Amino acid sequence: MRKFFNWAIIRKAFIVILLWIVLIVKITLVFQTAYKATDRALEYINHPAEGVTVVDKTRYIEFTPENPKAGFIFYPGGLVEPDAYAPLMERLAEHGVKCFIVRMPHYMAFLDANGARGIKAKYPEIDNWYLGGHSLGGAMVSLYAARHSDEYEGVVFLASYTTDDMSSDDIDAILIRGDQDGVMNMKKYNECIKNLPEGYEEVVIPGGCHAYFGDYGPQRGDGQPTITVEEQTEITVEKLVDFME
Repeated sequence: MRKFFNWAIIRKAFIVILLWIVLIVKITLVFQTAYKATDRALEYINHPAEGVTVVDKTRYIEFTPENPKAGFIFYPGGLVEPDAYAPLMERLAEHGVKCFIVRMPHYMAFLDANGARGIKAKYPEIDNWYLGGHSLGGAMVSLYAARHSDEYEGVVFLASYTTDDMSSDDIDAILIRGDQDGVMNMKKYNECIKNLPEGYEEVVIPGGCHAYFGDYGPQRGDGQPTITVEEQTEITVEKLVDFME
């Protein structure tokens, strides 16, 4: 009598499917477990300085000064809540920079490297625009910046580097990192220096670490900072204001 079922093959197929389901669930859980913004960071959203308006939208968090002189579109680091960058963006807004923290699917910028698309066009009254990102966000924003370098004045890399060749692009660039950064791959960082446009600026913050460009607490694998997150934020704001001016 002919056999219609090969139970050994069915059993193997079931095991393979089960393993794929477990893998997908694990990946989903990893993507959903983000470094959360501290209560201190959230205060910059809930109670911004006088003259700064914060609007939490579906695609991004918007920080608007009374008279914007520049626009800054920012990609968060991997697995970091966008709210964690509120202190940095609110302080920049106090200096006249309209800032946008782009919300990334599952907190991963590589899932939406084109996250900046369409934002600039909504605000034609602002002439000077900048792109930037932290860690993975910086690497992903470089992909967008390389294709749209003629539309922006500059690009900002916080504990990050450009993965795309921008060496011949007419755009300014600044890299800022802490000398206690234990997360960023320094070998890759140094290898990618050649991708930067001519005249780029590099800033190394003494005592600074990887996580302190946001405010979400310690990050696994990071170095030991010798300055506070507030101090690193202020240094970063000062450097970015000079860069954008």
